[in-house]
Amino acid sequence: MTGSTTVTSLGRVISVRGSLARVGLMATSQMGYSEIRATVGRFVSIRCTNSTIVAMITEVSCENLPSSDNYIASASVDLLGEILGGPERQKFQRGVTHYPTIGDAVDLISNQELRTVYAPNGSDQINIGTLQQDPSVVAYVDIEEMLSKHFAVLGSTGVGKSTGVSLLMNEILKSRPNLRIFLLDVHNEYGRCFGERALVLNPRNLKLPFWLFNFEEIVDVLFAGRPGVPEELDILAEVIPAAKGIYTQYQNSDRVAFKRMDVKSVGYTVDTPVPYRLVDLIALIDERMGKLENRSSRIIYHKLISRIEAVRNDPRYAFMFDGANVGGDTMAEVISHLFRLPSNGRPMTVMQLAGFPAEVIDSVVSVLCRMAFDFGLWSDGVSPLLFVCEEAHRYASADRNIGFGPTRKAVSRIAKEGRKYGVYLGLVTQRPAELDATIISQCNTLFTMRLANERDQALLRSAVSDAAANLLSFVPSLGTREVLAFGEGVALPTRLRFKEVPVHQLPRSEATISTVPSVTAGHDTHFVSAVLERWRGATSNREVPNDPSPSERSPARAAAVEAPMLQPSLGLDPDRFSLLKKPLR
Repeated sequence: MTGSTTVTSLGRVISVRGSLARVGLMATSQMGYSEIRATVGRFVSIRCTNSTIVAMITEVSCENLPSSDNYIASASVDLLGEILGGPERQKFQRGVTHYPTIGDAVDLISNQELRTVYAPNGSDQINIGTLQQDPSVVAYVDIEEMLSKHFAVLGSTGVGKSTGVSLLMNEILKSRPNLRIFLLDVHNEYGRCFGERALVLNPRNLKLPFWLFNFEEIVDVLFAGRPGVPEELDILAEVIPAAKGIYTQYQNSDRVAFKRMDVKSVGYTVDTPVPYRLVDLIALIDERMGKLENRSSRIIYHKLISRIEAVRNDPRYAFMFDGANVGGDTMAEVISHLFRLPSNGRPMTVMQLAGFPAEVIDSVVSVLCRMAFDFGLWSDGVSPLLFVCEEAHRYASADRNIGFGPTRKAVSRIAKEGRKYGVYLGLVTQRPAELDATIISQCNTLFTMRLANERDQALLRSAVSDAAANLLSFVPSLGTREVLAFGEGVALPTRLRFKEVPVHQLPRSEATISTVPSVTAGHDTHFVSAVLERWRGATSNREVPNDPSPSERSPARAAAVEAPMLQPSLGLDPDRFSLLKKPLR
């Protein structure tokens, strides 16, 4: 075996079937098998007459070898694409038009060929890392394809998923400084990741008036996530449109027929997003209750009033019911503040959900998703928005009996129709198998990190239509920060390594909270008492000791709206330690 081809070639094609080929690896005289490193996950190039086919090794074996002594092993390869053109103007394209024939020479891919495959084919590319196979080759993502056809980041806890999301968002902000981004931050991790480019919202500074909630959402709030009582729902469905009509009449100063009004002539439905006041709503229920003689029927009305009053007076719901009896059509201000129109140098919103009452989170997410989609719909998509949903399986569960139906419907609408109206979806989840399959199937670029669960891997196999679905066998053994990228946004199904994220852009879970307790913390009774003050302060209207009085704070209210909850260096509340050091009364 002294011929030049046998010395230089790694192997020969010995069978071809559809998008798969089998390669015989040759016993060359120049290098031992251990030096060849033709192992699983490596790219090879197959020299054909008109092109060079790029393929990936998915299996290597020395069993059932051809009878010829020329081969020391055989490898299965997936055919991914081909390099066309002369030496000067080489271009890579996905898919194979000219299949290899038996005997075609096979080599490990050269650095130059890898660069041709991953060369950015336009200015619309973002650099997210390097190839695992060759760290000298930069892995680019086509931002237009990734955003307009939705994307998902999948991976178990602790594999660097949040850091990957921070990296992607920061690169997108760099490339598209005017694209508006709305990130649902379930664990309050991202408050510090985007610096001055993001507005951080939380229960302290969010204003989301209750009248923006549609009927299903407000019922979910009033009944704390449990199914509503049918008799009470009937009353609500009747009085909400009437309360909206009363407010509209009041605004128009048309005091004639103010008391006697035909509900049917109002023209509003329970879901029309126009203001109404709780005092009018309760007055209407009270009025209907007063007309009843049957005491058992009156109890239903009384319960409904008590329910509304209880939620209205709960300080945890202040972001919804603050000024509930004052009125004012603030919808334009709320939407422009939430979705950054104009952005004023902050095109991104980080919505921190950890401080909200658990019973209301689903409804809040539903309102935000629905308003994001509806604004895109009625504005004809002139101002694109990327809606990123962390822990997406919580809001769009595969099990229809889990979670809140309207939230799933709202996320699903963005997934199915959002791209037509400039509303794009980014999903982040550690349990893809628990996510609605219809929604994940709409994500045409997948960034898959380590996943150990068999059901999650099975769902991925069904979701990846690419020829390289065999790559999914690598998923359980991926290292931290390693990613398999599939789909429209990448040139090829690629195993890559996310690049390092600067310390100031690390999510809180990655950057802080070691298991080793701080020696200087001084965990005595005063420390516990100070923590309890904060704890109780989150669920009451009482002032925290040594806090400025309401009159002192009111001028700074506007500034407080912009203040992130989790800042700066440790990614935690800046008042965290100063508060704990305050003397207790």
